[in-house]
Amino acid sequence: MSKEFAQHLSDVFRLFGSVNLKRMFSGYGVFHDGLMFGLVHDEVLYLKADAQSAADFEALGLGQFQYVRNGKTVGLSYYQAPESVLEDMHEAAQWARHAFAAALRSDAAKTRSPRRRPGPPTDD
Repeated sequence: MSKEFAQHLSDVFRLFGSVNLKRMFSGYGVFHDGLMFGLVHDEVLYLKADAQSAADFEALGLGQFQYVRNGKTVGLSYYQAPESVLEDMHEAAQWARHAFAAALRSDAAKTRSPRRRPGPPTDD
């Protein structure tokens, strides 16, 4: 990712709050308050979505982030951000709030349902 694009993301999300970019695999994670709510791959911004918000992206014809692993296409819960996000700070703040809310819900779901190994049978 170019320095210019990284600076532009920091500027465009200014009304939402500070963001940090961290290198991840072949792209970057976009973080706010330690929680990833976006990702950048090939200088394309994707925002976190979930069951409550994916339809908003799909209604605009925005695609899901996908990659190929072991010959299979894998989709992540991130969708391409509308172009207006990169051009309008108010629009960026609104979409960032929705993406951050989806990230919070996802994080809360992980906390509520920790993976447990089955224990020995009980005599209940």
